[in-house]
Amino acid sequence: MAIMITDECINCGACEPECPNTAIYEGGIEWTWGGGTELKEVTLDDGSVVSGDEKQAPVSDEFYYIVTEKCTECTGFHEEPQCAAVCPVDCCVDDPDHRESEEALLAKKQFLHGE
Repeated sequence: MAIMITDECINCGACEPECPNTAIYEGGIEWTWGGGTELKEVTLDDGSVVSGDEKQAPVSDEFYYIVTEKCTECTGFHEEPQCAAVCPVDCCVDDPDHRESEEALLAKKQFLHGE
């Protein structure tokens, strides 16, 4: 499963530099597939292709957020999600709407980083 940031976030920013996938962004900031990954372009579920540098709409305008499609729960990098480990208010939690097996998380890591 991916990690999500709850609305209890105090916008301290401690989580953002810890993410090996650059999946965490400040509220209101656009994100990209290519940021922190090896992706030059991505084919989306609807079949459209987007550049890795193409700006995507923020998931939240109010507080830090995690892009689910880029979150691997730090699988293949660390033993636990680093955002949750450094969060001073424990608002980086499992996202019950996005559950993935360890194999799926490792496949996502490979997709993002080409490893």
